[in-house]
Amino acid sequence: MTGGPILDIGGFEAPILVFGGPYGNLEATRAVLAEAVRLDIPASRILCTGDACAYCADPQATVDLLRAAGIVAVMGNCEESLAGDGADCGCGFASGSACDVLSRQWLAYAVAHLDAGAKAWMRTLPRQVAFRLAGRRFRVVHGGVSEISRFLFASTPEGEVAEEFRRLQETDAVIAGHCGLPFSRIVGGRLWHNAGVIGMPANDGTPRGWYSVLRPEGGDIAVEHRSLDYDHAVQARKMRTRGLPEGYARGLETGLWPNLDILPDAERQRTGLPIAAGSLRWPGRCQVDLRMT
Repeated sequence: MTGGPILDIGGFEAPILVFGGPYGNLEATRAVLAEAVRLDIPASRILCTGDACAYCADPQATVDLLRAAGIVAVMGNCEESLAGDGADCGCGFASGSACDVLSRQWLAYAVAHLDAGAKAWMRTLPRQVAFRLAGRRFRVVHGGVSEISRFLFASTPEGEVAEEFRRLQETDAVIAGHCGLPFSRIVGGRLWHNAGVIGMPANDGTPRGWYSVLRPEGGDIAVEHRSLDYDHAVQARKMRTRGLPEGYARGLETGLWPNLDILPDAERQRTGLPIAAGSLRWPGRCQVDLRMT
């Protein structure tokens, strides 16, 4: 499945709101869109890094809400798989692993609960979105530039991030998602930014989701990592009622992932440590300050 072409949405001199991984979590999706209204950020300046549907109970309602909101979204590996009634989520999990078993359960549920219109919308999503903010050239992807389902983390070796940047020579910054954890890095003067996801917690022992705001300030760009509170208990109850994997329902309540198969050692060691919202100015400090409380 090729998806749509690169979508260029133009240039901006006002704040951009970014979030990833709605994951079929209707309550979280409503909450982040309410944040955009509170911050006076219109749909034309809201970006979703993909995976509209995954673990949670409301795939169709979440897609309907995203489409009605008119925000800009890229294709994630979940959209790629769901649109084609795929057998797995496309993450490349080892056969029989915990991630593989759990993903097949929620995927079957999502496929069964999405209508033809939702799947058609997923097929039209671009794999990349281009825009300019305060004159800087941004590209939005799902996982990596090289692969839709590539996992990149705050601990990923700098050389691997630099190689992803080399695939986009005419780009100053990349916004990505997929890994589920918020972070920002500056590599060779270029920004790699992951806003995190809203539909599942960040494995930090709290039920919060994460989103970000990128704001032009005096020639620089402020990158703000923000936490998202929402009624996670309602979504967890719906997941249990509808027979979805208990591990993910419990994860919404505890803030802990049911398995850590995808995490590098550095991220595993931070399991259960609450993340504090942080920010950076680009250019400026080389690393966003996301201190543990």
